[in-house]
Amino acid sequence: MADQYVATDTRSGLQVAVTGTFPADPEDRVRIARTCTLFTRLMATILAMEDVTPRREGFKAIETQLEVADALMRGDGAEVQRLLRTTMTQAGVTEEQLQELEDQLRRHLGDVEGFTGLGDPDRGDD
Repeated sequence: MADQYVATDTRSGLQVAVTGTFPADPEDRVRIARTCTLFTRLMATILAMEDVTPRREGFKAIETQLEVADALMRGDGAEVQRLLRTTMTQAGVTEEQLQELEDQLRRHLGDVEGFTGLGDPDRGDD
């Protein structure tokens, strides 16, 4: 029998249910509950927006952050780079600003294992 957690936003009544096989560890179950509750609250906040433009931007922001989290959990550094670069350029950050940010990160994080920069994976940068 599958496990299920249902989170309800108290302001709007919106409910989100997650069904599957959950780990037995109580700490994992707390994390499942907290994540579902947060997601439900975020969805309710966005759905409550009357103006379509901020509502769509809210959905895009959540989608992108979830895609980044998924790529991080899978260890897909190239996808994380691509998503971060796309997000930053859509926010108006120029190529020159991205390069400066990457240079600063390299100076500060250069010794961190796995840090390869924010290079454009489509151009072969690292």
